[in-house]
Amino acid sequence: RAFQVRQQLEEHDMPVEEVPDDDDVRHTYNFAPGNHGLVYRADVPDWGAGGRRQDYHGSSSQDATDQRKDHAEMEDPKETKYKLQSMKWGLVPFWTKRNPDYGSVMRTINARDDSLAQNGGMWNTMKQKKRCIVVAQGFYEWLKKNGGKEKIPHFTKRKDEQLMCFAGLWDCVQYEGSEDKHYTYTIITTDSNKQLSFLHDRMPVILENGSDAIRTWLDPKRSEWSKELQSLLKPFGGDLECYPVSKEVGKVGNNSPTFIVPVASTENKNNIANFFSNAKKGAAGGEEKKQIQKEKAEVSEKGIKIEHEQGESRSTVDKNSTEDNAPMPAPQQSSPAIGSKRAHDTNSGDDVSPAKALKLEDVPAATSESPEKQSGRKTRSAISNGTEGSPVKAGDGSQRITNFFNK
Repeated sequence: RAFQVRQQLEEHDMPVEEVPDDDDVRHTYNFAPGNHGLVYRADVPDWGAGGRRQDYHGSSSQDATDQRKDHAEMEDPKETKYKLQSMKWGLVPFWTKRNPDYGSVMRTINARDDSLAQNGGMWNTMKQKKRCIVVAQGFYEWLKKNGGKEKIPHFTKRKDEQLMCFAGLWDCVQYEGSEDKHYTYTIITTDSNKQLSFLHDRMPVILENGSDAIRTWLDPKRSEWSKELQSLLKPFGGDLECYPVSKEVGKVGNNSPTFIVPVASTENKNNIANFFSNAKKGAAGGEEKKQIQKEKAEVSEKGIKIEHEQGESRSTVDKNSTEDNAPMPAPQQSSPAIGSKRAHDTNSGDDVSPAKALKLEDVPAATSESPEKQSGRKTRSAISNGTEGSPVKAGDGSQRITNFFNK
């Protein structure tokens, strides 16, 4: 919710003077391009920080309001205010005359940091006058396996559970024949850090909450691109958590809180392996409690200490320590190999489904000898008493039943 984001930002000395209505923002665990998200920026005119562009075309009523804001900032730059605003993901430049199709929007959901280092280009005006922060809880990326035939979604978030602040650019456009204004944004990407290099070679630029870097990035007085601004666009140096999640997140229409829960986590109720595992743990836990009570009774009665055999497992399950704390998607690893790029552990067990693993464990081991050979003694037949049968008499073959029992 917008008011919750506002509260978290203000806790990090990031003031928010204005927030959008909740209905104006898409609240989902499966945020896709074209959705409206929360953007944090300086409250500057629609043409951005600094003086008005000569090629800007805006409505007359809004122009007057924007000019008053611009003059106020020039008279007292300390009075710069910041706000949260609802914007559509997929930047549409101000010079666009008609509403672009979805394919065109998909090409502007991200802006490479190295493209901003070049003079001119599509992002030239936005990088100087329209910088922003895109607020999110985390982001998804897909790990490609088997030559790209299989894609496993991973969710990445901050380890300290704080909001992620992505460096971004925004713009405002009015299409021909329309009085409506459309606010859109893009997220800036950079080289992936060592922690996420196994997943992808690119990642969003993440700025530290409440840092000088954010203040510099959003400063409306910096209306010219500089090496200082460019230097902010670098891989994140803080601690992140990255883990595989449900493949259902790959369908845009799906939405569930389980999408950001690790697949291997005990909190993921959709994992059938966890279902059976929890049932076994519950049964084992009950037996263990009975054994402990029995041991306590013996100690109390006999006054002796019961020793366990060496190697006996007496460990309990730590409910607060799950695999969602691991930075790597493989459950048995805590961090990726340093220096490896997009490497994947072939022993992680990801290629074996939980259902198959359970079936393999439940198959009993076959014996090498039959029970008869192992016992060393002759067994009695189930269909013969070991005596020779009497010959069949001639005739109709029938006998009186009293003769049968007299034998």
